[in-house]
This record gives sequence, C-alpha cells and structure tokens, in this order.
Amino acid sequence: MEKATFAAGCFWGVQHRFDQLEGVVSTSAGYMGGQLPQPTYQQVCTDRTGHAEVVQVHFDPARISYLSVVEKFFDIHDPTTLNRQGEDWGSQYRSAIFHHSPDQHAIAESVRDRLNRDRFEGRIVTQIAAAGTFWPAEEYHQKYADKHPVVACAF
Repeated sequence: MEKATFAAGCFWGVQHRFDQLEGVVSTSAGYMGGQLPQPTYQQVCTDRTGHAEVVQVHFDPARISYLSVVEKFFDIHDPTTLNRQGEDWGSQYRSAIFHHSPDQHAIAESVRDRLNRDRFEGRIVTQIAAAGTFWPAEEYHQKYADKHPVVACAF
C-alpha cells in the first residue's frame, strides 16, 4: 500500500470522491500543514492554525498509480482559486498536495506543470509540500458524505 495526502476544499466531498476510485483501499479525513498539535475542527475553522482540511488516501499501486490519483485530485476541485473552494474560504480550504516521497514530489510537480500549461493557462495555485503530521479529524467527519448525502458539501 501507498499513501497520498490531498487538500482540495471541504474534506467531506473530497473523501467521497476518492472513495469512488478503483484501487483506493481506504481514506481518512484530517488536518495537515499547521503548527498546532492535535487540532480540532473548531480550531482549524478559525483559519489561524495553518492546517488544511485533508484526505489521506491509502491505495494499491498495483491497481492504481500515484499519477492517476494526482490526476483525479486535479479533476475534483478548482486548483486555480487561492484558499477557496465554492462557498468555503480560508487557508484551511487551500489546494495542496502533501507528498510522502521524492517520487511523489516529482510526479505531483509534473502533473501540475503539465495541467498548468495545457488546461489551466498558468493559473494553478496548488501548493506542493512535504507531508507533515496527519491529524485525523473527529469521527463525525469520517465518511460524512455517506452518512449525510443531502447536507454534504458539493461533489
């Protein structure tokens, strides 16, 4: 198994979309990229902790490549809006790829650069950074879109 970590706005919809991919074994909603240990949803929502809402994806590389997972990431959100996805705004909703290896870093940059040139005309604002500590979100956020499909954020 390999893991990948992405921030693409509200983690409810992002988790739901990654769960639909063949080869994805599990996902978990959480927080990454900030300075506060063990952040809570209420703290992250203040936009003062530096964390992003993320989804950590565990996938089987024999069934789906990291390249394909990154391409899906760019398909499920707008990577050209800084600190915003739809009605959600703040740095916790930023577009980011948190890589777990030098190979992931190179692939993420390659896909971003190709899409920036061919599809988004130089407007991608997605941050690419080394993965830090993943803090799982509270249980009520896990698989939220499956538990509350009518009220979950857009996907």
